[in-house]
Amino acid sequence: MKRRTLLLAVALIATCIIAARASSLNVVHSWLSYAMQMFTRNHLPLPYPAPPAPAPWQTMNAADRLVDVRSRLLPKLHDELAAKQLKLGQPAFFRIFKETRELELWLKDDSNHWQLFRTYPIACFSGTLGPKTKEGDMQAPEGFYSVTPPQLNPMSRYHLSFNIGYPNAYDRAHQRTGSLIMIHGDTCSVGCFAMTDPLIEEIYLIVEAALKTTPSVPIHIFPYRMTADRMQQEQSSPHFDFWQNLRAAHDLFEQHHRVPTISLQNGHYHIQLNTEH
Repeated sequence: MKRRTLLLAVALIATCIIAARASSLNVVHSWLSYAMQMFTRNHLPLPYPAPPAPAPWQTMNAADRLVDVRSRLLPKLHDELAAKQLKLGQPAFFRIFKETRELELWLKDDSNHWQLFRTYPIACFSGTLGPKTKEGDMQAPEGFYSVTPPQLNPMSRYHLSFNIGYPNAYDRAHQRTGSLIMIHGDTCSVGCFAMTDPLIEEIYLIVEAALKTTPSVPIHIFPYRMTADRMQQEQSSPHFDFWQNLRAAHDLFEQHHRVPTISLQNGHYHIQLNTEH
């Protein structure tokens, strides 16, 4: 507890120094959010042997890392999935809610229905509610992204990771900049979503398996759960119109449990109900 208190004090002092120099309140809010997340982290126990310590892990090549992860996780991961009538290799889909720091992992079962496999607590993301707009703004993005096989990175400095695909077509159309935005292990983040090492191992293996049967894994990132009441609270936000655009995809999935088809039209996300069954 003393160590946690000391770290919080250091974080708050650093925030005050940054605040004194910052040209934007967004930077101050980002650092405050980051500091508070470090002390309000939820723990999700998983039934696997613990990952190796960081030092030996960093000496392993990509092949050895994946052999190690598979040997520790796969026997019980198959059981975890089977308990929900799911299995490795089924199509996957993520939803992220920044406000509650939740990452949902959905899989499409053999009946072609999307089933929620697990909701993971996000250890940390940097920034506040609102989209990422430029390199170095410390914001985690909001919007619609996807993972393809080349975006998997078993040699990540943050245990394991995959690139979410920021900037997408919408971001580029709005001159938004930035790169290397990941979902990864560890507990720290600058623009990414840090999941802890044990959680990223399970997530990574499921994504890797899904990408052997489907070309991509969609990722929908929302500021919050976009209920009517929650949207009402944000009417004065400068991001409200953008969030209204995101809400269409949120609501379609909530109502139909189908991942919508999303394209770019006239500078906005064009969202349609997918005809999949």
